Amino acid sequence: MGEEAAAHGKENRSAAVERVLWIVLLLNMAVAAAKFFFGLASGSTSMRADGIHSFFDGFGNVVGIIALAMASRPADKSHPYGHAKFETYGSLIIGVLLLAAAFEVGSTAVQKLVTGNYTAQVSVLSFVVMVGTLAVNIAVTCYERNRGKRYRSEILVADASHTLSDAFVSLGVIAGLVLVKLGFPAADPVMALVVTAAILATAFGVFRTALRTLSDHSRISSDAIARAASSVADVSNVHQVRTRGTEGEVYCDLHIEVDPDMTVFRAHALAEEVEAAVKREFPSVIEVLVHVEPLGDEGAGERAIEGESPRRP
Repeated sequence: MGEEAAAHGKENRSAAVERVLWIVLLLNMAVAAAKFFFGLASGSTSMRADGIHSFFDGFGNVVGIIALAMASRPADKSHPYGHAKFETYGSLIIGVLLLAAAFEVGSTAVQKLVTGNYTAQVSVLSFVVMVGTLAVNIAVTCYERNRGKRYRSEILVADASHTLSDAFVSLGVIAGLVLVKLGFPAADPVMALVVTAAILATAFGVFRTALRTLSDHSRISSDAIARAASSVADVSNVHQVRTRGTEGEVYCDLHIEVDPDMTVFRAHALAEEVEAAVKREFPSVIEVLVHVEPLGDEGAGERAIEGESPRRP
């Protein structure tokens, strides 16, 4: 019954995350079209580059939807721990898209500076388009990041960072347009370079988060897990606590020490109580592997692996 509830909860989470990605995709495409085509018409390098970056945002949403579909598949013989890390792989692809966007924006800006070909034409409509799309970007970022934290979704958090980088681009473009209007035409590509640095910083954050998952970085404090396990009666000591996995699906294993005279039946029941206590305290934990050892013999687990028999105190 517990496994069925967990599976149902996972399906609901996946559906909710996918719904967010579709909403953000539609908004990103509308924003991208507005900036790209107006930038093309006005000759603004930074505005056109901003539109290209927004198109990358939309492509990132598509990547997220595909990765989520793969991550939501149930565990099978080839992937006994499930497919959750496909969501992490999706966030890595979004990081790569950020690098591609930075290259596109940066290379175009450098070309303009080298050739001295400043073509931006600033009008009131330019500011209306940029301020309007900036407002949409900020709203989308807040919405997506909020949902990402709520559903513990790496793909949503990564994509929100991607959308935030688009807001940085828009701010840079607006500043550049103001300077161009004041008589500094080189400001357009210069601000595009500043924005390139902001995009690269965002990409670094996305890669760092994804690599923490792929490198099995600890997800929850060992002390916090130990306190939850120790709250169960008859657990004398807790040690060798480890956690890994994605933010939304954490796997945990730990060792508990119990009375050496405890029956196997009672020890098994106690292990299940510990598992329930940890899951109750940390809803993101989907599996807890409990190793039972006799009190005062912390090395029993290691000796069992080496083929030795645990010693009775």
